[in-house]
Formats: sequence, C-alpha cells, structure tokens
Amino acid sequence: MLSSRMRTLLQAWTIGALVFLYAPLLLVLINAFNSSKTFAFPPTGWTLRWWHDAWASEGMWRALGNSVVVGLCATAIALILGTMAAFAVQRYRFFGRQTVNLLVVLPITFPGIVTGIALNATFTSVLHVALGLATVIIGHATFCIVVVFNNIQARLRRLGTSLDDASSDLGASTWQTFRYVTFPMTRGALLAGAILAFALSFDEIVVTTFTAGPTVQTLPIWIFGNLFRPNQAPVINVVAATLTVLAILPVWLAQRFGGDVAGSRL
Repeated sequence: MLSSRMRTLLQAWTIGALVFLYAPLLLVLINAFNSSKTFAFPPTGWTLRWWHDAWASEGMWRALGNSVVVGLCATAIALILGTMAAFAVQRYRFFGRQTVNLLVVLPITFPGIVTGIALNATFTSVLHVALGLATVIIGHATFCIVVVFNNIQARLRRLGTSLDDASSDLGASTWQTFRYVTFPMTRGALLAGAILAFALSFDEIVVTTFTAGPTVQTLPIWIFGNLFRPNQAPVINVVAATLTVLAILPVWLAQRFGGDVAGSRL
C-alpha cells in the first residue's frame, strides 16, 4: 500500500503532466475566440469573426480536401499491404522471415526528412514522375503500412492458431476460416490500424513537403504557410482548435475498437 504522502505526490505529478500537455491546446481554443490578432492574454474581447473567415477560406477547404483524399488512399493501400505482410510474417514460416519483419517496420524509424528526400529523388530523378497528389499518397503509404502491420501482427500473435486449426479440422476451407473465424477476431485491430494510419497521414508535413510539388497543398502545409501571416493567424487558430476537438474521435475509436475484445472472450 502506498503511503498518504506518496499518493499525494503521484497525484500532483499526474496533474502537472496533464497541465503540461493540455495547457497549450487550451490556449489555442481560447485564441480561436480572441478578438485580438496579436493573441493578447488574457483576451481583450471575444468574437466569432475568425470562425466566419475560416469557413469562407477557399484555400483551407481545398487543402482539407487534399488531406482527406491523401489520408483515405494511403490508408487503403496500407490496409491491403500491411495486412498481407502481417499474415505472411505471423502465420507462415519461410527463409528471411525476420528480415522481412524488420524491413516492414523500419520506415517508421527513419527521420521524415530522410524519407522525404529519398522519395523525392526516386520520383524526380529515377522514375521521372511529376510530383503531385499521387506521389504524396505513395509517400504517406510507406509509413502508414507500418501502423497497420503492427496492429494486425500484434492481434494475430495474441490469437495464436488454435481456432484456425480447429476450423480446418471441422472441414472449413481457408476462405471460410478467414471469413468466419480470423476476420471477426481481427477486425478491431484493422479498424484501429486504419484510424491511426489516417490520423498519421492527415498530420504529416515533412514527407509531404518533399513529395507534393508546388501545386498541391495539404492542410498541414497550408497551416504552416499561413502561420506567420498577420491576417491569417487567427484563422489558423480556428482550424487548429477544430482539429484539436476532432482529434478526440479517432483516438477514442482506436482505443474502443483496438482492444483485445475478441481475445477476452476466449
């Protein structure tokens, strides 16, 4: 049992850590309604003008649309390739299996600027492909695959193969085993991996900078480009505040559906 003094210390430490994490985000939310363009604190007044300006910003909506398209496409690619790789590594034994496992996970450990430079050189110097939305999607898929791969592999490792073996012993085909046994047990991890991959893609700025070219802007690129413009700074706070609130949903969904729900029923 912890002493009363130790419990108090842990509580104070926890509160301090939460304040350290969320106080800047709270300041962003406050500044979204601050009537001052200089973000004086405490606010000198309150206004909804910046929300109207953000809603009327064509550049913001265009960048948001690009981010959503890139995120959805990169997530779809990651789901297919990451799931296939996870099943191959976890369910089968073959020469070089551990090497494949390492090579699939490795891209997430590279600094974003290294990945961006490598992709830019590949697209422009080797493949001679014009940079645009497609190259951004490919660039984002390279690290989104890792998120899906790790989620699916972890779930398959916890499940083991006993249920698949039992299904085969009862006469089910490989497809029937996957449809009625494996997929229902892994769909939570699939959904969690997809949500996290989309969130990772939506937020990416470094790789996007090297793969987007001069004509394509995603929302992070648009925010960074307008951050230091006096007339756009309040709008940036509105967009940031909105994204802060919306970010709660994918995190909650990932935790809600990414847990070992199926495994707990065995």
